[in-house]
Amino acid sequence: MKNSVTVHAPAKINLALRVGSPRPDGFHPLNTVFCSLDLYDVIDVEQADELSLELVGCDLEVDEHNLALRAARALQTRTGTNHGARITITKTIPVAGGMAGGSANAAGVLVGLNELWDLGLTTSELAELGSELGSDVPFCLMGGLAIGTSRGENLVPIRPGFFQSWVLIVNDEGMSTPAVFKKYDELRPEPHEPASIEEIVAALQGSSIDGLAGLLVNDLAEPAFHLRPDIRRTFERAHGSGIATVLSGSGPTIAILCTSDQEADVLAEGLRNDGMRVLRAVGPAVGTHIVRSN
Repeated sequence: MKNSVTVHAPAKINLALRVGSPRPDGFHPLNTVFCSLDLYDVIDVEQADELSLELVGCDLEVDEHNLALRAARALQTRTGTNHGARITITKTIPVAGGMAGGSANAAGVLVGLNELWDLGLTTSELAELGSELGSDVPFCLMGGLAIGTSRGENLVPIRPGFFQSWVLIVNDEGMSTPAVFKKYDELRPEPHEPASIEEIVAALQGSSIDGLAGLLVNDLAEPAFHLRPDIRRTFERAHGSGIATVLSGSGPTIAILCTSDQEADVLAEGLRNDGMRVLRAVGPAVGTHIVRSN
């Protein structure tokens, strides 16, 4: 077995997120396009007698509900191993920001402990286990650019025609995904299927980023804005910058697509000067991956 392993787990944004009315199991059917970004949480795992988890860079309390710790326990149960590990997660992805930070951490723990404990599970087996933990975990494992259906766990990769430069406006106050979906159901009570994403998928496979203009869409934006009028105001201020603006996941992160890194750098500087908290990112990026193992 290894002594320690370091993993990078990327954030994601949804370039399109179309939502249907709840299924009998309570989940909402989705048609979505995922894009991973070169914005990573770092997961370090080391051999230990027991499982433990430390979070660095955020003030979240660690308990048994933490998705990363649940991932470690699920891996123990699935494989029958009784090995322990000291898990340290250094956060860069905004917490409760609609960028799958928790799912990325779960994916990172699965990859890291699979290597640390020499379990030999395949990526498909890790994705199957990850889908039981959270709908975004399989994509966080895979990365790149992909269509997601069902709860988002059924994935079809997309070969991108170009790279994307992003400016991300982040907010210190996160949002509850269940609360946003609940508000969505209040606003759209009639039975309906998620809308098509064919047009944006075709544009992503094209040769010009300009083809994405006006195509980024998120059905959760309006319910999120109802819950957080301040996010609506920020979105309206940012709208018109770059090629397109979209709320990421259930919010509150606002993603602005730019034509180039240079344009994104200038926009990011201007928004910071306006007092906003801003991150820069490029996508699509590789999925969860090992960067050190010894």
